[in-house]
Amino acid sequence: MLCWGNAKDGQLGIGVEKNPVFEPRNCHVFSGRGMKEVACGSQHSVFLMYDGSVYTCGSNSWGQLGHDKAGTSPDGQLFTWGQNTSGQLGLGKGEPSKLFPHPLKSLAGIPLAQITAGGDHSFALSLSGAVFGWGKNRAGQLGLNDKQDRAVPCHIKFLRSQKVVYISCGDEHTAALTKDGGLFTFGDGSWGQLGHGSTNSELLPRRVLELMGTEVSQITCGRHHTLAFVPSSGVVYAFGCNSHGQLGTGILGDARSPFPVKASFLTGKFHRRESKQYTVTKIICGGDHSFLLYSNEQTSVPSEDFRVINIGKSLSPINYESLNSLRLKLMYNTDSSITNDVIVQLSSTACWNASFLDQSDDTHFKTNPKIPGIDLNSVRMLFETLSKPAFSELMEQATKSFESLLIPQLPRSPPDVEAMRIYLILSEYPALQDSKNYIRLTIPLAMAILRLDANPSKVLDNWWCIVDGSVFTRMVDMYKSIVVFMLTGGKTVLVPMFYENYFLATLRLLEKLHKVNLKAQHVEYNRFYIPDITSLVDIQEDYLKWFLSKAEIKVGSSPSQSDFPAVNLCAYPFILNAKAKTTMLQTDAELQMQMAVSGANLHNVFMLLTLEPHLARNPYLVLHVRRSHLVSDTLRELTMYSDVDLKKPLKVIFDGEEAVDAGGVTKEFFLLLLKELMDPVYGMFTHYKESNLLWFSDKCFVEQNWFHLIGIICGLAIYNATVVDLHFPLALYKKLLEVSPTLEDFKELSPTEARSLQQLLDYEGSDVEETFLLNFAITRENYGMTEVKELIPGGESVAVDKNNRKEFVEAYLRYVFSDSVGEQYSAFSAGFLKVCGGEILSLFQPSELMAMVVGNNNYNWEEMEKNAVYKGEYTATHPTVRLFWEVFHEFPLEKKKQFLLFLTGSDRIPIHGMESLRIIIQSTTAEEHYLPVAHTCYNLLDMPRYQTKEILRRRLTQAVEQYEGFSLV
Repeated sequence: MLCWGNAKDGQLGIGVEKNPVFEPRNCHVFSGRGMKEVACGSQHSVFLMYDGSVYTCGSNSWGQLGHDKAGTSPDGQLFTWGQNTSGQLGLGKGEPSKLFPHPLKSLAGIPLAQITAGGDHSFALSLSGAVFGWGKNRAGQLGLNDKQDRAVPCHIKFLRSQKVVYISCGDEHTAALTKDGGLFTFGDGSWGQLGHGSTNSELLPRRVLELMGTEVSQITCGRHHTLAFVPSSGVVYAFGCNSHGQLGTGILGDARSPFPVKASFLTGKFHRRESKQYTVTKIICGGDHSFLLYSNEQTSVPSEDFRVINIGKSLSPINYESLNSLRLKLMYNTDSSITNDVIVQLSSTACWNASFLDQSDDTHFKTNPKIPGIDLNSVRMLFETLSKPAFSELMEQATKSFESLLIPQLPRSPPDVEAMRIYLILSEYPALQDSKNYIRLTIPLAMAILRLDANPSKVLDNWWCIVDGSVFTRMVDMYKSIVVFMLTGGKTVLVPMFYENYFLATLRLLEKLHKVNLKAQHVEYNRFYIPDITSLVDIQEDYLKWFLSKAEIKVGSSPSQSDFPAVNLCAYPFILNAKAKTTMLQTDAELQMQMAVSGANLHNVFMLLTLEPHLARNPYLVLHVRRSHLVSDTLRELTMYSDVDLKKPLKVIFDGEEAVDAGGVTKEFFLLLLKELMDPVYGMFTHYKESNLLWFSDKCFVEQNWFHLIGIICGLAIYNATVVDLHFPLALYKKLLEVSPTLEDFKELSPTEARSLQQLLDYEGSDVEETFLLNFAITRENYGMTEVKELIPGGESVAVDKNNRKEFVEAYLRYVFSDSVGEQYSAFSAGFLKVCGGEILSLFQPSELMAMVVGNNNYNWEEMEKNAVYKGEYTATHPTVRLFWEVFHEFPLEKKKQFLLFLTGSDRIPIHGMESLRIIIQSTTAEEHYLPVAHTCYNLLDMPRYQTKEILRRRLTQAVEQYEGFSLV
């Protein structure tokens, strides 16, 4: 071991020297002994031997615990003690000095690789290179671009991206070593200790340019000097104050730039007296003195590399080896202290956050609000190991640790993104998915996540956006299962107050995941649906309670005084499937109808009391129409009613007919009216033969109020729970919900045209312009005349090339779906939303809204048979009925759909499914040669008593195939 510098207090271990030692001198006291570590204070030194013994030398004027100290415990907690005149303990403003260690909670959870203290300032370094400084900052030694002292740890953001792996502090300067061997210094430079060739101080970290091009592996700071070791050349460089010879350069005078320490054998040459080659093992600085540990060929101790982080030195990471060690401890020791040690480690946030670092391409050094820096596959593999039978006792301890210590102590505002990895790690813990642990672990974890302040909450959202889809799906499914659990068995294990809190936490976490998914698109929207929800909850009652609770809040009532439970599933519509949301919409419709009826009745009572009964209002929306003038009469009738009247239940009266409208007449009205409105004679819609779908025509002669009427009719159909047979593409329902149609929607409407656009986008050649010969204009036929429609201003002169072809496709779609039919669609939309608009409609997905209007194709023919009603002589066991169902089930799918169209007026089924479609089959006295007759408005089939299966098949097929229906032919 070599030493040099100030020895007047005996701090070099070579006795008291009045004069400074200017050249490195061998310390013979420890000859033949194994030296492991050396640490230096301002005027004292400490030596740790390989046998564990500790030696000290130097001044003892202060008991030599130092002016301030810092240390970590095995579970990663940071403790500080000593003088706190400049906030160097990091405990906060105004805190007095401490005689005993105090935990530094402001860095809790961060996996620390190193802590170090300077004169009156301190630093902590995380495993992923986050640097935190606090204390005195008179010379800018904290690197925060100012000179203000800090009483709590502050993040030195400038160093975040530099992959810092080691820090050393002087009295008022600091040095940081990066993984690639770069050296940054900052703070007081009045002695040249920063190595920048001047005596200027630096408020921000600055790289030592003279050492660029070389890799530094060790750095150490004295009071006013700095040493750096370059292993490739074996040279130790020194710079800064040399008043006591602490630089070891062999000459007097300070050095403002790196200067080699005078020691010829360090550069690979042989020592003059001994024919041995020496290698630098470690360099250490005290206040005004320096040490150098070296080894010869015989001892061959490798040189230390401060860039290699020994995690186990600062805390206990959790991996297979540590798990196995803990397992064996539990197995062979019954001592409670062993169990406590296990619990302490397993409940340490810092230990978990230090584990599973993503080492690929140094990813963990890039940890930031968008990159967690951990390998979740490693997390999963470790938890799979923990789930094995051999580790069952340890897993139970882990569960207890999580439940009683780790999760309850998770803070609202973690000090750094590295402290947030625990939320991803815990989400992988397999015991969370066990229903026995929902109350103990899974919901408390959700509560901890929901407690997070806004910024850390956003960080977690960002991380969830980039996790693997399977990880995200598992979380969604897990918390969906808890919703079902709370609706079934949860009430039996929790008192009401806890039940509401736990249930709300579960739903709110699912809501948070749903918002993340809107951005990340990990899963389809219907992955959040809970299929059993309609059988577990009365959606109609839930909606009414939600509606009334909202009303109470609006009028100022306290929610806590409400008779209604705090948990309303309708407030979390993303878990409700289309069936449940349709029930919500229809409940809302019924509610508004009742309110409209009540308003009318109240008005009528008032009019009666004022003796003006002629001003009474009808509680129904009554339409008097003639079959021969259906469109004009409907237009006339609807213009007489206000928007409020449209919310009333619909009753239709056909002129000259006495039929009471119990629903059948209304259905017939919708079918007949829409059939007439869709007639090509009016030219309101373009029929795309290839897809058999309709879209608004860009050239028609009817007034816009006709489109307004169709919108109102579609809204009334939903409002009055009637399925209508409209052949519009999904794009219409997207636009109603303010979702822009895409090329996929155009493929549905016009497949050939859309394929051409797709070929344009997919073309790999660079000669797009020459190959496709397109510009930003299209031609359209208009009554025998060809018209040019520009997609953008001056589009005829703008050629489509490789760079703008995407914009061309977007403009083309915009023209088809919006620009060319803007007025027509706006009129339709205004009519539709006048009846059906509102908060609840926005909860639907486009495909769900479409299914609500025109039904869906989720056929279940057995369910239809099961729900069938029979009249006259017929029963479910009647021979003719049995023959009918045999024939029907033998029909191919298309023929079954034709039958549905023949009987109900639509080949699709209501959104509530087959159970809501009730067909009626009644016997007639007609002979066998007559065909079955369908009464579409009532889903009623008059069927003669056919005696054989063949006759029944022939007659039913004839009837079905001859039916044109109300849809497009």
